[in-house]
Amino acid sequence: MAALRALRPFAHREFRVLISALSISIFGSGMWAVAMVYEVIHLGGGPLELSLVATAASIGLVAFVLVGGIAADRFPQRLLIIAVEGANLAVIGTVTLLAMLDIIQLWHLAVGAFILGVGQAFFFPAYSAMLPRILPAQDLLAANGMEGTVRPILQQAAGPAIAGIVVATLSPAHAVAGVAVCHFLAFGILNFLSREALEGRGHEHDEPHTPSSFFHDLREGFAYTIRTPWLLWTLIWACLSVLFLIGPIEVLLPFVVQDQLGGDSRMFGFLLAIMGAGSALAALATASFRLPRRYLTVMVVTWGLGSLPVAAIGVINNFWVLGAAMLIFGLTEGIGVVIWGTLLQRRVPRQLLGRISSLDFFVSLALMPVSMALAGPVAEAVPIWLIFLIAGLVCPIMAFVALFAGRMTTDEIQNPLTSDSIDSESADTQPDAV
Repeated sequence: MAALRALRPFAHREFRVLISALSISIFGSGMWAVAMVYEVIHLGGGPLELSLVATAASIGLVAFVLVGGIAADRFPQRLLIIAVEGANLAVIGTVTLLAMLDIIQLWHLAVGAFILGVGQAFFFPAYSAMLPRILPAQDLLAANGMEGTVRPILQQAAGPAIAGIVVATLSPAHAVAGVAVCHFLAFGILNFLSREALEGRGHEHDEPHTPSSFFHDLREGFAYTIRTPWLLWTLIWACLSVLFLIGPIEVLLPFVVQDQLGGDSRMFGFLLAIMGAGSALAALATASFRLPRRYLTVMVVTWGLGSLPVAAIGVINNFWVLGAAMLIFGLTEGIGVVIWGTLLQRRVPRQLLGRISSLDFFVSLALMPVSMALAGPVAEAVPIWLIFLIAGLVCPIMAFVALFAGRMTTDEIQNPLTSDSIDSESADTQPDAV
């Protein structure tokens, strides 16, 4: 029965189309994560240059994600995600051509990464706001679990692993070409989303969006977040965790593999694959059962404790030990992400979901450019092992601070979500601000 619960969203045609396109697109994103790293190295770059390109992507995401959330509440989500995938195809196609002709420069990669970041800013709020329109409330946990399963398998595991092999056997340019093929296929599939079906899935409780200014919509989203403690403190924790974790993992881990393990792109790719496999297994398991009664406590504590293995990355010189640390990190990430996505879709009013989803991205990732930009320069002055040690210890401490400051243990009891009969409309009437 648990397995059947996880597969229930596939009974809906629009979800099958959406998850198929998303799967191919995120597989391409996983390939890009490795192809971009080794294209920078191919150009003679090091940690500083890699920080530049990675920071460009995160700036594009953070700078436009609030606009993307408002767009998701104002415009058809179907058109938004198709437009984003078309833009991704154009950018990666151009980068592929430049790389194949061997005329690519670092600034080309930085500009391309920036545009891809902007695309993410529009895609994910629209995707999050679309799910409650194409699925009943009781299938949302399973849908988020399915996304949480395919994303790490394809984006963190299969994509990086395949890209690592392609880079090692052919070249970074060929890996980028593979990314372009993925976005081409995803763009084609998204066009099969039915406009009539999406427009017909509106709910009687939906409130029509009345014309208002950008800043009015923005203030409305911020006001809801500030008066909702569980939401506010989760985002505060996520923001600080991103500052301490993203830069070291994205920028410094390839050099840990190179300097401490004597590995190459294949080893780096397979380490990401191990982390992704753990996240996928955890997401699938979470989707196969009901939400836990103490859903906020489980989410925050799991995320916090799962960061502890990161503290040891800088001193590990054995591949399997490092792989175990990445596996634990992936497992705990998968559990938390599935619960979090479901909470947004079931407890946030539907007319605010696009904006709250974008605020989730914005607040969670606001310090990503800082983390990316600092990782390289800090590593020039501070031992890498110390950077990872601090990251792995700060995040669990902040998780427990958020749990109690947000009064989450009380909130989750006053707002139970264990019954499938509780949908997002009835959840709207419950007191979020405890």
